[in-house]
Amino acid sequence: MKTRKSATRDFPVVCVGGSAGGLDAYIRLLQNLPADLGVAIVIVNHLRNVATRLPEILPNYTKMPVELITDDLLIEPNHVFIIPENRDLHVLDGEFRLEPISKPRGWPDVITVFLRSLTNNWDGKLIAVIVSGYDGDGAAALCGIKEVGGITIAQKLDTAIQPDMPESAIETGCIDFILAPESIAREIARIARSI
Repeated sequence: MKTRKSATRDFPVVCVGGSAGGLDAYIRLLQNLPADLGVAIVIVNHLRNVATRLPEILPNYTKMPVELITDDLLIEPNHVFIIPENRDLHVLDGEFRLEPISKPRGWPDVITVFLRSLTNNWDGKLIAVIVSGYDGDGAAALCGIKEVGGITIAQKLDTAIQPDMPESAIETGCIDFILAPESIAREIARIARSI
């Protein structure tokens, strides 16, 4: 018989990575995403020293519970999880693990760190979504997501407030879909229902 933890590790995890302008994309995506798809949404947003307000803002746009990630928090489907500021995020044994940020100066790489952890430690389907933001965080891990059978999506550049991050993602050659946030939601739903 499976334990609760191992039984919960076979559903899709959707990592939505963003930075400047990401809030607009998160809202548009969540507004169009059914709350009962059986996927965990993990929003990895760049914040160094200012506490994130996403757990207060995003519940206005989804029926899914929205939680700020704490160490050892169980990853569950039909939830939206938010990375806290100034932390690297990992996955181990079906739970989140928080570590001190490994790149405290320069452009953060928290999305890349989390995607690589998922690649190594998650049994279910992986969907990586890169939305509006500066620099190119996440891009370095996208080919690895595809190598383990995951799906990669970049926000359509003309729909992003700051197109640097999705543009860097597209330039890797490892992006499956380039879509507006509303269409990203529809594609996530289609993938989740086909599993």
